[in-house]
Amino acid sequence: MTSILVLNGPNLNLLGTRQPEVYGHTTLADVEADCASYAKTLGIKVTFLQSNHEGALVDAIHAAKGTHDGIILNAGAYTHTSIALMDAIASVEVPAIELHLSNVHAREEFRHQSYIAKVVVGIICGFGAAGYRLAIDAMLGHLKDAP
Repeated sequence: MTSILVLNGPNLNLLGTRQPEVYGHTTLADVEADCASYAKTLGIKVTFLQSNHEGALVDAIHAAKGTHDGIILNAGAYTHTSIALMDAIASVEVPAIELHLSNVHAREEFRHQSYIAKVVVGIICGFGAAGYRLAIDAMLGHLKDAP
């Protein structure tokens, strides 16, 4: 059975209450429940982890090798700062998709830089909570087309 790890970084535990004008009113629990339900209809397994700690995210990426077929990563602010996350993704040879709820390219200039973008198969941004389903579909398409 195809297995996808969905990782959420710092402050995503505050979804639904943190800047709802930017991130919406959907909570992380709502996102996880929706993804789990969607995964069930697709016959795949989805595992979730959220951490505000960079090292915990790196550890989860390392543990994904041999366990998960793909990673969907909303690294939050670490997207723009973390060479460690970039190196972890590059090291495990598990395809990853970068995900953002907001359109980071329509926001502050510093959000336009992504270290993670250099090592992922694609980026989904600006579709709010629906981006998670889009990322699942994109990952399944990538896995199907991979040699």
